[in-house]
This record gives sequence, C-alpha cells and structure tokens, in this order.
Amino acid sequence: MSPRFESKVAIVTGAGCVGAGWGNGRAIAVRLAEEGARVLAVDRDRARLEETLELAGEARASITPWLCDVTSSESVAAMAGACLDTYGTIDILVNNVGGSAAGGPVELAEETWNLQVDVNLKSVFLTCKHVLPTMLAKGAGAIVNISSTSGLRWTGSAQVAYAATKAGVIQMSRVIAVQHAAQGVRVNSVVPGQLHTPMVETRLAKQRAGGDVDALLAQRQKRIPLGFMGDGRDTASAVLFLASDEARFITGTELVVDGGMTARCD
Repeated sequence: MSPRFESKVAIVTGAGCVGAGWGNGRAIAVRLAEEGARVLAVDRDRARLEETLELAGEARASITPWLCDVTSSESVAAMAGACLDTYGTIDILVNNVGGSAAGGPVELAEETWNLQVDVNLKSVFLTCKHVLPTMLAKGAGAIVNISSTSGLRWTGSAQVAYAATKAGVIQMSRVIAVQHAAQGVRVNSVVPGQLHTPMVETRLAKQRAGGDVDALLAQRQKRIPLGFMGDGRDTASAVLFLASDEARFITGTELVVDGGMTARCD
C-alpha cells in the first residue's frame, strides 16, 4: 500500500516547538513527512526548526524549513510562493501557530490582546488568503486549523484573548469550508484539549501554577475523564485524518482531541 500522503505537498506553520519534545506543529510536520508528504515546515525560529529536523530522522529528507512571520501578509505571501517554487503545488495547509496569555479584560493589556489576535487569528486569515488561490485553481485542497478547547468552554483559568481567538478560528474555518466546498477545498478544525506538550513547562506553568509544573499537570489531568494527558502526537493523528482522502466527506466541522474533557459538565 502506498503511503497515505504520497505525492502530496503540505505547509505546516508553527512547525518548531518552544521546548524539547513533541509539540503539535512538530509532530504534525514529521508525521506528514513520514507518511509520504513533502512538507514546508514553517516557524519564526530557525533553531526550533532544526530540532524538528533532528527528530524527523529519515523523514527529514522530505521537509524543507522556512522562516516566516505569519502575522505579516508580505512574509506569508513569500512563504506560499516559496512552497510553489520548491514543490510546484500546495495540497494541504495546517495552521498551528498560537499561544495563550493569562487574564480577563481588566488584567490583560490592550497590547497583549492585539498580539493574541494577530498571532492566533490573523495568521490563519493570512495563510488562507495566500494559499487558497492555489487550491481553488486546481479544485482540490485540505486545510486544517488548530484551535483549542478554550474556544469551546472554560478550561480552568481566565485567558479571554486566547479563548476568543480560538473560537474565532473555529468559526472562520466553518465559513471558509462552506464558501469553497463546491470548489473542492475542505476546511476543518482540530481542537486539542489539555495536552502535555513542551508549552506546559516553558509557559503555562508560570501563567497558571506559579511555576509549579507538577501542580499544573495534576490540575489538568484531573479534568480528563480518560485519566491521562495526550501530547502533540495525538493532535497530529487527528490532523492527518482530516487532511487525508479518508475524510473526503468531512468539512466545516471540528475534531476534539481532549480525552473527554469537553463532554464534562464541570
């Protein structure tokens, strides 16, 4: 049997990682390459991309790293052009860039709110703006946008900008999906829950547990009915399904990857 993504070309944004291990974007880029895709792995940090290539093993031969500021239309346009120059087409777009900031309207600085909108929401708009014309021209394509359970429900702490922007990613995906369904482009969201990714150690523990990583992990695991935390590889499995021909009749919806947390009433 041929690899699932043989002859496919994918762009994955946020393909580096804030720390060692399997963040969502890193896992997605490597898994796509392992299953036959040629991948433009996009990040703003070259060192993080190098770590992704090191973890990819033999699959690194199918990954091209690319530095990009996904909040800049000019930078994103250059990135999409580079993918076309390198691989000739774009079949799959995975928008994974994002990050959280603690606080509600009183605590959160306006500048931080604006940055959250740019990074979490505007970046998705810009990549779709510059990649969709290629997909529409050939009448095929799959876009998978990474949201968060914070866009669906309260997840344990006030992070109003993150929650609002991740909810926006879901609705943006639905609108684009319906708009372009007849032209052969599918658009879906993956909604990860409280995973154990490098983000926990590098950022979230400080935001939510005074720097106590073990305390934060215990808080998060307590909310998960399955009783354990997944990681970036679980997100990647969901993304690969939605990006594949196995999901040919799926568009405009969300796949929640959270161990059952969203189904709880508390």
